[in-house]
Amino acid sequence: MTHFDVIVVGAGPAGNACAFALAHAGAKVALVEKQALPRHKTCGGGMPMVVSKVLALEELRDLAPDAFVEADTTSIRHTWNFADPCLASMNLPDQQGETVSLWMVRRSVFDHALARRAATAGAELRDRLAVRSISAEPKGLVRVSAEGPEGGWEATADTLVGADGANGIVARSFGLRQHRALAIAIEAEVPHIWGAGHPDLRQEICHLEYGAVRQGYAWVFPKGDHLNVGAGVFRPRKPGDRGDANVRDELQRAILGYLEMLGVPKRIEELDFHAHPLPMWNGLDTLQTRDNRVLLAGDAAGLINPFFGDGILHALKSGQIAANSILRQDQKNYTRAIGKEFKVNFDAAQKLAGFFYQWPGTCYKYGIKRPSATHMAMRLLSGEALFNDISARAFRRFRQALSAEATKGS
Repeated sequence: MTHFDVIVVGAGPAGNACAFALAHAGAKVALVEKQALPRHKTCGGGMPMVVSKVLALEELRDLAPDAFVEADTTSIRHTWNFADPCLASMNLPDQQGETVSLWMVRRSVFDHALARRAATAGAELRDRLAVRSISAEPKGLVRVSAEGPEGGWEATADTLVGADGANGIVARSFGLRQHRALAIAIEAEVPHIWGAGHPDLRQEICHLEYGAVRQGYAWVFPKGDHLNVGAGVFRPRKPGDRGDANVRDELQRAILGYLEMLGVPKRIEELDFHAHPLPMWNGLDTLQTRDNRVLLAGDAAGLINPFFGDGILHALKSGQIAANSILRQDQKNYTRAIGKEFKVNFDAAQKLAGFFYQWPGTCYKYGIKRPSATHMAMRLLSGEALFNDISARAFRRFRQALSAEATKGS
């Protein structure tokens, strides 16, 4: 039986970043993915970027943007119930210094590029290998048993990293993150010829709609030859509602309405919808076993921003943090390290999200349509600004708006 220093389960951004960093440092690593690569991954694929900073990220070292960026958007067209549009630049007219944009990636291409890079660094990449069981072995080892087209595979490792998503087997096997806050998103990829449809349907513009989805929003993201059109509920509802057909119907109606408004009408039977759970941040949870042999990263660790619903950059960072903890033999402080990176900011984002999604109309009118709001949102997405730095000001402004609205209605 083969023994590895680390087995990483899941070849998404978190797993790939972790495997690359470990292999690059000389560790013996297996990177296990249940699907054949490249594989479809349900995700909007928007990555907020300040170019010089992202190119310096350890998580994306030696990976040229041209390998995975299909569109570089610099403006957002906001709408409320598909009307009252607001087209805003992500950067201010008199802005000094670096600009920010939203890179649009296709996850099948992006994840595959990351996985290949990890393999080039020395990781043993095993795709089409579904993990069936995981067990703790004597002498502090972890045993992984998997099956693939060529038969069974078994290996042991000193450390196991679960980067296998919201419903991954690693967390289940060790009783980690049993009380998750799951939201839901649905999307479809729609072939598109640029120049057709709405005048603002261009590769440098992404679209966000706030009124068509309760406690969430819809989006249209431009890609190379298609549109990624989706809708999500980003405030988890009651547990029984997550599988409610009414939620799915609401999200599908929002997608169809968006396409109609943008001049790309489709019938529901013409679209291939993909749904996926969103493990939203719900406070810092324990992300490692008591013996520190098993760590969770990315979506498996619940690192979805509770305000925006984005997760790619957070997954990359968590994979790097997991690798650093292992290389320093400091796995016992892994959860603490994740908390240091995310907790204060995400806790503030969660509080602001509760307010925003309760009064989205007022927030749209007095917040999103403000001249500098889109720029601030991009700074928050890219980590150039933190929610804990702006939350007090945002709450004050929205409360004043609610008071003004109440006065008008009396």
